Amino acid sequence: MIQAAADGIKDIRTPLSDADVESLKSGDRVRITGVIYTARDAAHGRLFPLIEQGQPLPIDVKGAIIYYTGPSPARPGNVVGSVGPTTASRMDKFTPALFKLGLKGTIGKGYRGQAVKDALKQYKSVCFGAIGGAGAVLSEFVKKLDVVAYEDLGTEAIRRLEVEGFPAIVLYDCHGGDLYTDGQKAYAREGA
Repeated sequence: MIQAAADGIKDIRTPLSDADVESLKSGDRVRITGVIYTARDAAHGRLFPLIEQGQPLPIDVKGAIIYYTGPSPARPGNVVGSVGPTTASRMDKFTPALFKLGLKGTIGKGYRGQAVKDALKQYKSVCFGAIGGAGAVLSEFVKKLDVVAYEDLGTEAIRRLEVEGFPAIVLYDCHGGDLYTDGQKAYAREGA
């Protein structure tokens, strides 16, 4: 469910539907509330063989968002340590298969490859960006954390995060919108 707030930021609640995803455009600023899962390279490396073999995954990805982060340990009294995004393109080879299973969004930083952009359109999904270097600030939006799979991977274990108002921006939408390309065009100098 998505609602536009008075400040122009869209409030998103997970799980996401096709209609939710279709209402988002590259450049939209959002606040995410609900459950998101963490998974980085090592966790994706374990999920992918399961997908290829048609085996069940340790998390239900239908309508879900995966955040490419490996949280640092929490200080006493905190839910989590720093939760900054990692480079999304490292997960590109896994992402279309997860979208096909119903994953509706990812959060990371940086560019995505053409196969991911094509899968966004095909499976009605979205790629969000979070601010790199702001992991300590982003941790304030995490209200609860549980390790749900691959605990032996340490910081790269899959975690279930309950977030409230987690800030992000739509980098790539399901309509072909690309904030990186569009942003460069908008600020390109004439004749440069």
